[in-house]
Amino acid sequence: MNDTFQDIINSDKPVLIDFYATWCGPCQMLSPILKDVKDSLGERISIIKVDVDKNQELASIQQVRGVPTMLLFQNGKQLWRQSGVVSKEEIIKTILDKTN
Repeated sequence: MNDTFQDIINSDKPVLIDFYATWCGPCQMLSPILKDVKDSLGERISIIKVDVDKNQELASIQQVRGVPTMLLFQNGKQLWRQSGVVSKEEIIKTILDKTN
């Protein structure tokens, strides 16, 4: 997964990575918010969900200590990191601010 992860985050297009767990209540609340973000931004962003229980090594490398944690990457650089549930409007504003 780590090689694939590097390929994904090296994209010119912004990539929002959502580290989540199936048992996590706040993660389940964030899921429809991220769907709305994707619907709003369309092809301007990729949103990738990473299950921390199935990808423990990657979560460790990215220093994800709690879920949900979102990381925003573009051209291999981390532009933003946020843990917890964030509103659709705040996520979109952050993506647009950080990637323009």
